[in-house]
Amino acid sequence: MRWDIFCQIVDNYGDAGICWRLARSLTSLHGQQVRIFCDDLPTLNLLASGVDPNIKAKIELLPWEASLSNNRHAVTTPDVVIEAFGCDLPERYIAGLLIATKKPIIINLEYLSAEPWIVDFHGKASPQAHGIAKYFFFPGFQATTGGILIDPLPKQLSSSATPIPEKLQSSWARLRPKTKRMSVFCYPGAPLLKWLEDLATLGEDIDIVMTAGQLEQLRLSTGQRIDLPKHVQLISIPFVSQDEYDWVLSQCDFNVVRGEDSFIRAQLAGKPFIWHIYPQEDRAHEVKLAAFLDLYLVGADQGLRLAIIAAMTWAMPSQWIGSLEPWNTHAKAWYADLLEKQADGGLAARLIDFVA
Repeated sequence: MRWDIFCQIVDNYGDAGICWRLARSLTSLHGQQVRIFCDDLPTLNLLASGVDPNIKAKIELLPWEASLSNNRHAVTTPDVVIEAFGCDLPERYIAGLLIATKKPIIINLEYLSAEPWIVDFHGKASPQAHGIAKYFFFPGFQATTGGILIDPLPKQLSSSATPIPEKLQSSWARLRPKTKRMSVFCYPGAPLLKWLEDLATLGEDIDIVMTAGQLEQLRLSTGQRIDLPKHVQLISIPFVSQDEYDWVLSQCDFNVVRGEDSFIRAQLAGKPFIWHIYPQEDRAHEVKLAAFLDLYLVGADQGLRLAIIAAMTWAMPSQWIGSLEPWNTHAKAWYADLLEKQADGGLAARLIDFVA
C-alpha cells in the first residue's frame, strides 16, 4: 500500500523520530511505499542521517508544502493517510483526496500512553463531514492497543562488541574503563544542575554522556559555571542519527530520556531510566507518567517502587541510587515482557492489520 505521513514537529525530536521510525518500519519490514510530509524537514533529515542508504532510499522525505502543489507529489492517491499526533491535514490536500477515484483511510495516530482509557478508544471511527473514513489509533503497552515501534530490534544493539559509530569515536575515547556510564537528554525545566551536584556527592566515578546542546542548555538556564568534582566527568557528544542514539542508550548503565521515541528506546535498551515527559500546562503529563508507572512497576517490591517513583519525579540521586541493582533486574524483565507483547510486530504491523 501507499502511505502518506504528515508530521508537524512540536517536541523537536520525539515527533520526527516516531514518524521516521514508523516510515522505515513500514518500508523495510513490511514492503510498503511511504512519503513523509514534514514542516521541519532539516530536523527529520538529521535524524535519518547515517541510516543504511538502501533503507532511506525507500522513503520520500518531503516538505509540508509539497502536499499542496499540483506536482508529482500530490498526484498519486495514497491508500492510507496518517495524521501524526492529531495534526490537521492541509485543506488543499483533502480537496485532492475528495476528487480521487479511490478514497484512502485516514488514521489519527495519537501519542503513546499507558492510560487505561485508550483501550476503549483505540480503533474507533471519527466521522468526518467530508465523508472519508477516519479512525483513532492509540499506541500503547497493552495487547489491545496499537503497540509500540520496535524497529530496529534491540538484539541488534545490545552487544558491547558492537562497533563504535564513527561520529562518537572521539567522545567515547574519553570514557574511563570500569566507570559507570549515564546518558542525559532532558528538557530545560529539569533540576539538572542540582541533580548532577547531588550525584557528585556520592563519591563514585561516573561518566555522563550529554546529548548535543545539553551542556550548553544547562549553562544558559542556570547562568552558572558547571564545576563538578573530577570523579564526575561530563562528555558532550555531537548530534547523532536515530540509530546512533539507540546505540548510546544500549551502551550506558542508566539513561535520562525525553519525548516519545527515546522513551521507547530506553525501555528497549533494558536499562534503568528516567523519562522526562514533555511538560504540559494542564499537568496532563503527570497523569500520563503515573499511568506508565502503574504498568512499569507491576511486580516490583515496595522499596523498588518508591525508589523508581522518586527517580522519575526528579528526586536527588542520593535518595534512590542504592536501588539501581534491583532496578536493573526489573528493567531487563520489563524489556523481555515488552518484546513478548510486541511479538506480532508492534505498531507498524498492527497498523497494517487494522487497515486491512
